Amino acid sequence: MKRRQFLKAASLATGGLAISPYILPSGRLFAKTMSRKVNHVVFCLFAGGVRNIEALAQAEGNLMPAFQPGTASTIPGLDPIPASPLSSPLSHLGTLYPEFRYAEGPTGHFNGHTVAITGQYTSTGLNLRTNPDFPTIFEYYLKHNSPTVTSKNAWWVSNSLGPYPALNYSKHPGYGPLFGANHIAPTSLLNGQTYPVIGTPKHFQFHEEEMIGNIRGFLNDQFARKAPASASGNVNTSEDAEEIRTFIAELFQKGVNGGFNNPMGVPNQFASNDIFTLTFAEDIIQKFQPELLVVNMTDVDACHQDYTSYCNNLRKADYAVSHLWNTIQQTPGMADDTVLIMVPEHGRNLLPNTVSDAYGRLGIDHTGDPTSREIFCAIIGPDGVVNQHQSVGSASQPIGESIDVVPTIAHILGFDIHIPAGMLPGRVLTEALA
Repeated sequence: MKRRQFLKAASLATGGLAISPYILPSGRLFAKTMSRKVNHVVFCLFAGGVRNIEALAQAEGNLMPAFQPGTASTIPGLDPIPASPLSSPLSHLGTLYPEFRYAEGPTGHFNGHTVAITGQYTSTGLNLRTNPDFPTIFEYYLKHNSPTVTSKNAWWVSNSLGPYPALNYSKHPGYGPLFGANHIAPTSLLNGQTYPVIGTPKHFQFHEEEMIGNIRGFLNDQFARKAPASASGNVNTSEDAEEIRTFIAELFQKGVNGGFNNPMGVPNQFASNDIFTLTFAEDIIQKFQPELLVVNMTDVDACHQDYTSYCNNLRKADYAVSHLWNTIQQTPGMADDTVLIMVPEHGRNLLPNTVSDAYGRLGIDHTGDPTSREIFCAIIGPDGVVNQHQSVGSASQPIGESIDVVPTIAHILGFDIHIPAGMLPGRVLTEALA
């Protein structure tokens, strides 16, 4: 459901402490993580299939004016959107890998997302109904970060449902649902149909919660096959669960009160699902200051049949990311303590297909030709943590691959040393880090 439809329907410290090991409740021994670059990472999958030709080479004029300098595109069919809230192009606030590569495997959206979130290339024939074979970045973080943290620190915010909830956790032995993040697909969860069901949750007193737990236990005991609490995904503590329930209710109420009208200052008639999705990601950032948040955008995938919408949505995605970074810098606890990584899941073919849009422009697919493997990666962060205004790699000497993002996040948050050797084939993108 389009976000606009929802809106209508709803109208709804530690200085001086020695580094010492401590024992987790499980009995495992860990050295306390003390090598973090920052305390927060936001990983934005600038997804849907973005070609470097339009994104960086500016073949249609600059469709990403918030990200990079250049003469703004004036092609017909573009909607008006606000100017970037940033005083400098986003690419100047960190390191750009203009010739990143999605080097192996099918150039499908789910494949690309899987590679980016697991740090492992996938083979052909992915079953979209199952979780990945290899652990996700959420599982690595929630299992290996030290000291341990709750799932409230890890969020997966997807533009839509489809297969994407499956990327929350893997089937890998030793990992799995207990280490999954909190997942939300706001454009599917928050709408007029779900509001009566989960938009006005009842808050129980302690004795009522206890009674409900007893009833649940009694009922579970009546069946021969019991489902573990983890079967539906991660398990929040009762306090965290209550806080999340309240947060979801607040989002619904915000929608009812018109709080999602003109998201990010974009009139509703021009706002894309990507803009709405990142608006909700900003709410999570302001509410929870998560240590790890992954969010994706996919609206540029209109390119198969509507090249003009692809260009239009690319501009909106560009603006949304600049607004997201501006919000991070205005959020106490995350300002100057966050690294933002943005990367498409894959690119698009060099040659167009035969589908013409209203302006006579031909669509472009992504079927695995060399151009569809050419993407970019930007690592944005505080000066002194991330090298500023730097570009590394060239067409003749590409630097960086999709599988490098997961180990880079683990390194930035300081838990890479706890991941068993051999689990991740990629490398840390050290060129970007000061």
